[in-house]
Amino acid sequence: MPLLILFSLLVVVPLVEIYILIAVGSNIGALSTIALCLLTAAIGAALLQRQGLNTMQRARDNLDRGKLPAMELLEGIALAVGGFLLLTPGFVTDAIGFACLIPFSRRLLVVLLLKRVRVVHGPIHGQARPGSAEDSSGRRTIEGEFERRDDNDPR
Repeated sequence: MPLLILFSLLVVVPLVEIYILIAVGSNIGALSTIALCLLTAAIGAALLQRQGLNTMQRARDNLDRGKLPAMELLEGIALAVGGFLLLTPGFVTDAIGFACLIPFSRRLLVVLLLKRVRVVHGPIHGQARPGSAEDSSGRRTIEGEFERRDDNDPR
């Protein structure tokens, strides 16, 4: 599966971008196509700055209230991905990048991602004993402190 994703990112996406750039360029001209790519990058950079500052302020507000800014952190990752995609030449990556920068669609993407990802916090596998946990292979981890002593140490 990771190989398929890597293949898609390195081969399929650039080929689709080249095809669309050629199609758009043949309709509106090469210079207009380049200008459109630069315009989307400039608009994306301005939107990234504005949305990034808003997200950072919301994260700060949550921290001040003693709440974990988990959603804001995930939105920050989506903003970084969106900014990167907008700097990549092409219209498909620009569309995905703008989806990551627009607040409604960004939150929707984060919520959809959270539905597919399992977040674990607290006792693992419902184990109630504090300071210990059991992993999937049945090995037990017990938190604690230790001190190493040599056999020749007089203590």
